[in-house]
Amino acid sequence: MTTQTTPPVFPRWLGLAGLLPQLAAVAVVFGGDASLHFSAIALGYAYAALILSFLGGLWWGVAASADRPPEWLWVAAVVPSLVALGSALPWAVGAPWPGPSLILLGLALIGALGVDLLLARRGLVPLWWMSLRLPLSIGLGGLTLLLALG
Repeated sequence: MTTQTTPPVFPRWLGLAGLLPQLAAVAVVFGGDASLHFSAIALGYAYAALILSFLGGLWWGVAASADRPPEWLWVAAVVPSLVALGSALPWAVGAPWPGPSLILLGLALIGALGVDLLLARRGLVPLWWMSLRLPLSIGLGGLTLLLALG
């Protein structure tokens, strides 16, 4: 494990670039062409769900690479995909969508920091992990919550 406490440049820039799709969706919703409003919200929803699922896959990889991972980590790794799928349920049955689903996803993205913090405390991730995860989770979660207002 590295002793580096700041994220390497490449993952930092790629991570920050990962905020751009949601930022673009927010820009279109609040300042763009009205005819693109629903498409921007729908794409923002899909992106948030994809990234939440990605976090679960990331945690699964952390568990798989550890010599003796905590058992809760395997469960935690599956939850994001189930939450993302569950967030589509209102849309699938004609209930109010996408506002409630965006709120669920935004809160889940921010809440994922709890798992990341536990991983950092157990030494299962690099020392720089939280300095990357914190702005990304708060950023994407906050932008997703902002989309819910659109």
